[in-house]
Parts: sequence; C-alpha cells; structure tokens
Amino acid sequence: MPTRFRKVRKRRGSRTHGWGQIGQHRKTGAKGGRGEAGKHKHKWTWVLRYDRDYFGKHGFFRPNRREVKSMNLLQLATVIENLEEQGLLKTVDDRIVVDLNSMGVKKIIGGGRINRPLVVIVENWTKTAEEKIREAGGEIIRPGEVKV
Repeated sequence: MPTRFRKVRKRRGSRTHGWGQIGQHRKTGAKGGRGEAGKHKHKWTWVLRYDRDYFGKHGFFRPNRREVKSMNLLQLATVIENLEEQGLLKTVDDRIVVDLNSMGVKKIIGGGRINRPLVVIVENWTKTAEEKIREAGGEIIRPGEVKV
C-alpha cells in the first residue's frame, strides 16, 4: 500500500490521531503491562482468542516411576480356569505350566490362594507369592531358566 493512502496521512496535524485526550495512547498504561502481564486477568479474552495453549503443561512429561504389569494369585487362578475351559492348559509332571511372561505380566503378587501345583514362568515375584505357590506344590521360574 502506498504511503499516501495510509490513515496516518489523514491524521497529520490532528495532535492525538484519534485517541482522544492527550495521554490516552502514550505510555505503558495503554498496553496493560509489560510482556505477559495480565494474561490471567485483564488480557484473558485475548488469551482465549489468540494464545489458548499458554497455560498448562505441554509435552515431555515423564512420570517418576515405571508401571509394572502385575497379577495376584486370585487372578492367576481365574486365568487357569479360563485356559482350562478353552483346552489350552499345558502340564509337565502333573503340574500346570502357566507362562505369564508371554501374556505380558511381569510380576506375580501374593494376594489370594492357589490349590493346585503350578509352574509359573514370570520375571519377578513377591515372597508371599513364592511361599503360597511352593505350599501348593509348585514353583516359580524366570523366563531364561525354563526347564519345560
């Protein structure tokens, strides 16, 4: 746009350029503060229109602890029942073999009871889970130590 058509050419000589009283458009009071000031107060409508993602957390959030998929003995008993109904149970030396590692379960926990002798293949376990499985006549094996 050529300079001669700009509004400022019309305003030359008018002293306030359409801003009324002299001090209305001169100092930082017209801006509402410096920089990001007032975004949660008097500039909130501006934030809603032009900068919606200014507040809140964004990206690269990493939790402090990793989540380990685990299963307790009660859940293990129901898994065995389901496998039995489907006819997918494997047995070795009259003991049921359950490969939890292949199911994506990384740890077995001691909540619940087991009445059958089992061979459980899993990476980690608790002491109570180990005691209860041994009392039932079974054992826990890590995936690399598979004897089956």
